Amino acid sequence: MQVEHPRLKRERKTIHAMISIYCRELHGTGPGLCEACEGLYAYAMQRLDRCVFQDQKPTCVNCPVHCYKKEQREMVRVVMRYAGPKMLLRHPILAVLHLVDGRRKAPGLLKPKDVE
Repeated sequence: MQVEHPRLKRERKTIHAMISIYCRELHGTGPGLCEACEGLYAYAMQRLDRCVFQDQKPTCVNCPVHCYKKEQREMVRVVMRYAGPKMLLRHPILAVLHLVDGRRKAPGLLKPKDVE
């Protein structure tokens, strides 16, 4: 069993908190997520699992690799635009750390070596 890096663990918590705020307030769900938001969260977790940067992962807006499909990418933007400001009151530590992470430079992509 591989231990997950704290940076990725926090990224998972942050996206879950944002989707939860959005879903609870706009879709009227209780403590859980509606089917559409659950699907978006599952998709985000899948993308995190496959992130080429792993523990060096920048925030998605600063990432040179756009791994989300266009539709899900736009939905995450909508969720973040809505929930981001509310995060400061509801999850201040996650919000501040996400802002700090947003200042990180994205690592460069490794290019395959030339094959002779």
